[in-house]
Amino acid sequence: MGDFHQNGIVTTLHNLGQRPIEDMEQELSRFKASRPLGLVLPSLYSELEGPALSHIVDELTRVPYLDQIVIGLDRADLSQYRHALSYFSCLPQHHRILWNDGPRLLAIDQQLKELGLAPTHLGKGRNVWYCYGYVLASGRADAVALHDCDILTYQRSMLARLIYPVANPNFSYVFCKGYYSRVAGARIGGRVTRLFITPLIRALKRVCGQSEFLDYMDSFRYPLAGEFSLRADVINDLRIPSDWGLEVGVLSEMNRNYATNRLCQVDIADIYDHKHQDLSRDDRAKGLSKMTVDIANTFFRKLATNGEILSTETFRTLKATYYRIALDFIDTYHNDATINGLSYDRHQEEESVELFASNLMVAGDEFLDRPMDKPFIPSWSRVISAIPDVLDQLKDAVEQDYEEFSKGA
Repeated sequence: MGDFHQNGIVTTLHNLGQRPIEDMEQELSRFKASRPLGLVLPSLYSELEGPALSHIVDELTRVPYLDQIVIGLDRADLSQYRHALSYFSCLPQHHRILWNDGPRLLAIDQQLKELGLAPTHLGKGRNVWYCYGYVLASGRADAVALHDCDILTYQRSMLARLIYPVANPNFSYVFCKGYYSRVAGARIGGRVTRLFITPLIRALKRVCGQSEFLDYMDSFRYPLAGEFSLRADVINDLRIPSDWGLEVGVLSEMNRNYATNRLCQVDIADIYDHKHQDLSRDDRAKGLSKMTVDIANTFFRKLATNGEILSTETFRTLKATYYRIALDFIDTYHNDATINGLSYDRHQEEESVELFASNLMVAGDEFLDRPMDKPFIPSWSRVISAIPDVLDQLKDAVEQDYEEFSKGA
């Protein structure tokens, strides 16, 4: 249930009265006259074969206020790209698909690689970065929302609430982060936020001391939510990670570029469920194990840019501090689950914390071993400076793919 409580230094917009979705959509349709609205959907081809995306597309066909939908398609061959064109053809809004594995977009990627400007990792961050480039190139949207394609409980009200704060011309927000309850069925979800990020931030405060950045990050109710919206002009100077640190990296960039009164978070759903990642205890290159290493590295690099000196001794102390705080949180979550009649596997939770604690040392070693590593994709402003017509190239490549392969799709 929503409340008025404001936690931390970032404005929280609650869901207090269950405002009818039709009422909000009518208002958004008025906003778009002066501020055109868009949506970015980063997708793996495999998600076209899953249960969530078809329902998402069906809901989007009923959204009246979007001027543009940009779909980033990863891991697709030609036949799969053709299928994607057919799959999304029911959308009444102007939409285009970035075939990221197609020869035209790969040629642009190779051009950027030769200048050291291309994303260094395959993944969601790279996909989102190219989609944002296309948003800039097309010039069709002044405010853009982004959400994942694996949301099993998707309702179009999620999108309306997510984009409203940056769409409303009477609000000053340039960025909005979505959040939601992570209780699905009879269990508590959101393991990485509950058992890793929140205890890590509290541990960093103890080890490194109080900082505005850590207070800022601690203000977000669900920092790993894949749903956020922003004004299109924010994209130019946005540098994002190409790995699992995307969400934390975007938050850190917004903190660097804007005052906190230009940022907010909004409650977008009472019920939210999506595809769950495996813990991957035996392979740190996969699942939640890789996610926690990437996220920790993002935090460490941000703290280093703020002048924090990090060493092996720092990471050993951090590991011990994190572990104790995380175990205390397990007591809290166990009691919260009990009073609400939810199931809670304490053994599994403690196993997760043990893995996450060891991953802190892995991330620390990686940080110390590669101090010159460039974790962020260059901003589009820098890329445009190096290749002035790059956005035209990107737009032309997407349009040529569409024109060549959409017939008969």
